[in-house]
Amino acid sequence: MFPGGGGMDDRKMQQMMKQMGIDMQELDAEEVVIRTPDEELVFTDADVQRMDAQGQQTYTIVGEAESRPRGDGGDTGAAGADTAESDDSGGPVIEESEGDGDTEIPEEDVELVASQAGASKSEAREALEDADGEPAAAIARLE
Repeated sequence: MFPGGGGMDDRKMQQMMKQMGIDMQELDAEEVVIRTPDEELVFTDADVQRMDAQGQQTYTIVGEAESRPRGDGGDTGAAGADTAESDDSGGPVIEESEGDGDTEIPEEDVELVASQAGASKSEAREALEDADGEPAAAIARLE
């Protein structure tokens, strides 16, 4: 890519980039979240760099992402309330337990709803059951 390619040290590379008007900066990011319509990609221990070149900023994220369906604690604002319905591609919010046919609400969802709505865990669980397991809808019911 650059002339003389193979044996270039880091300092020389930085000088060439500066001459070309490219500035790179390492960011001390604690967490990076990328939201798509169906899921969230969460990077908790990632290396993040920002490159400024020709008036544009480009971010590079290096690390392992945890994928989780939308609505599992990420987006609990008004936008989340508008998207209370979930389809099969978004992952299960309610899990069907074997045997008795009752629905099982994940404990993380109960804790999330209880803390966000200022309610008890039993009230949060009941609201989640009434809202078909959707945390945003359960929070809205309790507020």
